[in-house]
Amino acid sequence: MLNSRVTVEATNGRVADYYQSYYNVIYRANLVLENLGVATEEAKGAFEGEAKFVRAYAYFNLVRLFGDIPLIDKVISPTDTETSYTRVATSKVYELIEADLKTAISNLDNTYKGRASKAAAQALLAKVYLTQAKNYDLAQGLCEDVMGSGFSLEPNFKDVFYNELNDEIIFAIEYIGDLTDVSQNFSAEWLNAVGRTSGVNYVTDNVREALDAMGGDRTMFSYRQDALQPQKYQVVKYLPNGDSDLGIEPTSTDPQKAGNDWIVLRYADVLLMHVEAIMAGANETSSSNAITSFMDVRGRAGITDMVSSITKEDLLNERRVELAFENHRFFDLVRFGMAEEVLSAFSNETGGSFSATDLLLPIPQREINLSKGLLTQNPGY
Repeated sequence: MLNSRVTVEATNGRVADYYQSYYNVIYRANLVLENLGVATEEAKGAFEGEAKFVRAYAYFNLVRLFGDIPLIDKVISPTDTETSYTRVATSKVYELIEADLKTAISNLDNTYKGRASKAAAQALLAKVYLTQAKNYDLAQGLCEDVMGSGFSLEPNFKDVFYNELNDEIIFAIEYIGDLTDVSQNFSAEWLNAVGRTSGVNYVTDNVREALDAMGGDRTMFSYRQDALQPQKYQVVKYLPNGDSDLGIEPTSTDPQKAGNDWIVLRYADVLLMHVEAIMAGANETSSSNAITSFMDVRGRAGITDMVSSITKEDLLNERRVELAFENHRFFDLVRFGMAEEVLSAFSNETGGSFSATDLLLPIPQREINLSKGLLTQNPGY
């Protein structure tokens, strides 16, 4: 599964589960879309918008991690192996993602934070454009639409994560503590000696140094020392059992049934995407609008030294410390064209074996086996 150098192999079970889980999401979205006829006229548009937002979100994650993938945009027969196992170009996948998000924008309002909304679709579409390094003006406009929709930064960074569905949250996957069907245990799995777990989300020295240098008021609410293993450090953003020293209450009485929401999109991310869109692929910007958005994020962290320009490195660093451990860093490095350089250096420092082909995950071997050779593998696996 994982060899001694932590190299992902095509037989990795977690990769296979991730792949299959998102195609299950896509199937469910397609099922809703196929049955819109049973909905009332008043509800039909919202159902379509929500289903297409979820489908776009699933495909966006898949295409970024696996590259060319099968494109299934309707409910198909189990015998339709050609559709199930034929990889199509990423450009075709992105066409569907963009079309789905445009429909969601047209059909939805901002009633919900734990379900699809207009602002969530706008923010995700902006990120889709930035990922493809295109339509920077449209991405900027989408960010500005969200910025004018009533969202705001939480004054206290801790409250972003422990005052759930707050003014900063645009879209989050909700969990409710202590209820078996709607709680989660991954927050506990990341910690040492909580429930039956041993800790699988330790903070590297590299990111800890970045937070110490650039995190400001965010640092203490980003990582902490492990009391049982002082040489290790734990992520603070998802503590299921709280931390009295940090003023964090438990999200459940049983850490294995945690109530921590998973934040997918929040306002600080949009502000920093706004800067990126204005930068439009250049190495630097001195735009006053970009500087305002950039300083809003830094100011919340207590960093008030004014800047006169923002480089690509400045923006990447700011995204790193603001959004640490929220599943953005790898995608940011790829989008900024820095992934090979940064990951190669980290691999060399830690005795790894990184190569450029590692920027994509392997197509799960069991899917290739089921396809009887129709589904091809990514290079390097």
